[in-house]
Amino acid sequence: MLWNIDLTLVDVAKVIRPAYAEAFRKVTGRPLVQLPQMPGRTEPEIFFDALARNGINLHEGGEAERMVAPFGAELATAIAARRDLITQEGYLLPGAAESLAALAKTDGIVQSVLTGSSRPNAAVKLRAFRLDRYVDFTIGGFGGSDPYPKAGLLEIVRQRAEEKYGMRFAGRVTVYIADSPRDVEAAKIAGARSIAVASGRASTAELRSSGADGVLSDLTDPEALISLIESTA
Repeated sequence: MLWNIDLTLVDVAKVIRPAYAEAFRKVTGRPLVQLPQMPGRTEPEIFFDALARNGINLHEGGEAERMVAPFGAELATAIAARRDLITQEGYLLPGAAESLAALAKTDGIVQSVLTGSSRPNAAVKLRAFRLDRYVDFTIGGFGGSDPYPKAGLLEIVRQRAEEKYGMRFAGRVTVYIADSPRDVEAAKIAGARSIAVASGRASTAELRSSGADGVLSDLTDPEALISLIESTA
């Protein structure tokens, strides 16, 4: 069972946006005037889009690629410095903790995360709301740390889980719970099931049309989530 973090479990946009702006300015020397859409994307994807949207052409000679690591490091520093603000200005989405807790008590389920955030940034967000106790962080997929799109990350998480637990997590045994059509597409590419939650920018209709195996308006009914997971098996 893999969870997306931002806009699926927590909403910390008020804290993350200034952190992105600070990291972008330090790495490029230019202000971040326009922040790209973030749902379903990894931190490097957001950075490359931000370069284009803010009129910075660094694609020749691979300069943009060389800036990804410094940007990631600056972003992690900026988010860590705002750790206390996450619980002050961000919030846990309704039913998120209860759903994680319910699945943690369900036999045969291993929970982890598949997120566009880097490992340190994901850890800050989860720990702020004490969600880290429900997931096996060691097998997670982190788009800001591993250089793969989310579909590729999903395969990596499977391999890590199989090595650790000695079980097969291939195909539709794996379920990805997220909030964007891009996440649904990543699950489809990897052959996994997707449960989409309309807690982000996409409506239930948009998530259904994207091909999600199941759609919920929110996570306030953990029993409904578990029933949906079982019915889509």
